[in-house]
Amino acid sequence: MTEDALLDLWRSALTVAAQVSAPFLVIGLTVGLAIAIIQTATQLQESALTFVPKLAVALVVLALAGHWMLDKLGTFAKQSISSTSVAPPHVAPSDLGVHPGAQ
Repeated sequence: MTEDALLDLWRSALTVAAQVSAPFLVIGLTVGLAIAIIQTATQLQESALTFVPKLAVALVVLALAGHWMLDKLGTFAKQSISSTSVAPPHVAPSDLGVHPGAQ
């Protein structure tokens, strides 16, 4: 595997990780911000009040987008395994008719 192919694989892994985690992060941030505004307005500072809605929303996101996330991760895994398996085998100099040390 060449350095370019390895860097492309790494870039693809980071892209897929960002795409799969984005629904959780965006929804969690939105719910957390809404709960923080409500807590500030009502001056009610309860830690369970922030945790339980975020957990519930994360479970809903998992239920709604779980199939898409698994499909995305499975496709990436298949592509990365197949791209590493088609790498050309190492060619020794003797296979090319060049012998080390001979001039």
